[in-house]
Amino acid sequence: MPGSILPTAPGVHCFPFPTGYAQDLVSIPVPERDPMTNRQLQAAAAVLAALSPRVTELGELFTAAGHELALVGGPVRDAFLGRTSPDFDLTTDARPERTRELVTGWADQVWTIGIEYGTVGLRKGSQQFEITTYRAESYDRSSRKPVVAYGSSLTSDLSRRDFTVNAMAARLPGYRLTDPFGGLADLQAKVLRTPGKPVTSFTDDPLRIMRAARFTAQLGFAVAPEVRDAMTELAGLLTPPKVSAERIEGELTKLMRAPLPSGPAAGIALLVDTGVADQVLPEVPALRLETDEHFRHKDVYQHSLVVLSQAIELEPRYGLEQDLVLRLAALLHDIGKPRTRIRLPSGKVAFHHHEIVGAKMARKRLTQLRYGKDVVADVCRLIELHLRFHGYGEGEWTDSAVRRYVHDAGPLLTRLHALTRADCTTRNKAKAQRLAAAYDSLEARIGELQARERLDSIRPDLNGDQIMAILRVPPGRLVGQAWSYLKELRLERGPLDHDVAVAELLKWAESEGLVVPPQDGAGTE
Repeated sequence: MPGSILPTAPGVHCFPFPTGYAQDLVSIPVPERDPMTNRQLQAAAAVLAALSPRVTELGELFTAAGHELALVGGPVRDAFLGRTSPDFDLTTDARPERTRELVTGWADQVWTIGIEYGTVGLRKGSQQFEITTYRAESYDRSSRKPVVAYGSSLTSDLSRRDFTVNAMAARLPGYRLTDPFGGLADLQAKVLRTPGKPVTSFTDDPLRIMRAARFTAQLGFAVAPEVRDAMTELAGLLTPPKVSAERIEGELTKLMRAPLPSGPAAGIALLVDTGVADQVLPEVPALRLETDEHFRHKDVYQHSLVVLSQAIELEPRYGLEQDLVLRLAALLHDIGKPRTRIRLPSGKVAFHHHEIVGAKMARKRLTQLRYGKDVVADVCRLIELHLRFHGYGEGEWTDSAVRRYVHDAGPLLTRLHALTRADCTTRNKAKAQRLAAAYDSLEARIGELQARERLDSIRPDLNGDQIMAILRVPPGRLVGQAWSYLKELRLERGPLDHDVAVAELLKWAESEGLVVPPQDGAGTE
């Protein structure tokens, strides 16, 4: 598989191809100005044909039946970027019912979810394919859903794609490249343009505005000036009923899972700069706090983007990969600061309890975006805990403090490690080294205690049945209170011998005014 696009002179587009084809494809000219030669087309076809022999089989199947079929969109784009696509998108002049007839018997599985929009899905072996009939759509201005009208032209179908880099196709079975809107040129320039006017494209489907930011994050591309202007002009369209919260969440999630070096920060910055974030994630642009002679503090917005990128860099260290919870927490960890900013008598600025306020704000926003309850709960818990390490200062951690830190983090401990480390963005190297050393020490202390105690599942030394037997009480609120007391004792002092735990329970019962009959030994072991 080829690597990334090679830089070259303006207007000339060089791609690395497998050995034997490089001499045939020294450069690819801008398609609409200077069509590719046959040898260049053959070299391009060789790269595309290497994607999957089953794509070739499908092309032969449709051609034999008198229909056109073309590989289109992401798989074509990614082939020239040296990336692989898990699934394959294809387009055809065959109507969806005819497509289903043709693939039935060839595919291992066929499904028709989406057939009303002209799409038939299928699986052959481990690979999945979606075949969509050529479209010539129009949109209901009050809804995002298209009114589907089938077309008969591949070029017309490509004209309705979101960006030119996704409006390239390879006609099957020969993989002859079709690029009517200069997608190769834009791929070389790493720029996102729309096949037609961006205002028209985004008005037809406002979700494409979010998609521009997603591709910026995923591919490291820049948006063309006219695309940026249209994003700003039409940002207000990203509201129901035109675009549902679920669809915005889907694009935002893909953006947040983008890899470095561009990563989510680039996409978020585009959303903020164009005003789109004001519609979908207003808490982030609100972090751009003004600084003046009264409120002096570092740029919270830029700090949050740095924390986000640093958290991603730390993922491999903690066995995480494209971790949505960590990344959302890193982006949103300081959103409570604008609401809690105060000036102290000393002249310094403080943001008291911004982690608590921020967690509440994050819960509201992520819930509105229809994120799952587990994701919302975990992100908010990390925001609540992101300052916990600093609350202990840089001194020696006691066993009790270590237990509580691990207990409060629970299954989020590794993510909390990454977030806490990422939150250090000071330019003071000595301070940064001091904080890193302090956290190294904490992790070492956690490891030491973990070797002696089961920190990941701290429970009282007596269970509920034992508590009821010792205190001679039925199930109820009192048992829960006793259990909580013993758990606090366990966190403070570590594991207790059985007799010590019983003695402490009886002492607590006495302080609560509970008269406990003399023990006969039953149920206490």
